[in-house]
Amino acid sequence: MSGAGKKVADVAFKASRTIDWEGMAKVLVTDEARREFSNLRRAFDEVNTQLQTKFSQEPEPIDWDFYRKGIGSGIVDMYKEAYDSIEIPKYVDNVTPEYKPKFDALLVELKEAEQKSLKESERLEKEIVDVQEISKKLSTMTADEYFEKHPELKKKFDDEIRNDYWGY
Repeated sequence: MSGAGKKVADVAFKASRTIDWEGMAKVLVTDEARREFSNLRRAFDEVNTQLQTKFSQEPEPIDWDFYRKGIGSGIVDMYKEAYDSIEIPKYVDNVTPEYKPKFDALLVELKEAEQKSLKESERLEKEIVDVQEISKKLSTMTADEYFEKHPELKKKFDDEIRNDYWGY
């Protein structure tokens, strides 16, 4: 097998082991997102299978003696010489060095966005707890108790009353 083909197959195999498909599936909310994710996983598996089968096998060597018996040694030797003279150029990766810094920058940006998202999720979780707590106590809560929790609203209402602004 060629070195580049084997390398591609190895990378694809390693990638398939390190992807947390179940973890990503748990994050999806809508049915459309689940369908798209399923399509992505199926396409990835198909490509990975093709890479494993096509690039992981060495080609069988040519049995030149078999052809010499059937065709004759002159023409087979000519083909063998031509076959042996073929040089397959090594793959030189010019793309990865160009896009690796961009990809790394995107990974950093992704981590920052993930942290922001987690902080926002925490804030929203706390806000949900507060709203649930208030909704339970709302029927027995006085205005003073509410304003204790929300002093900015008390200030706003006091300013409006002080300035004779009654909303019209």
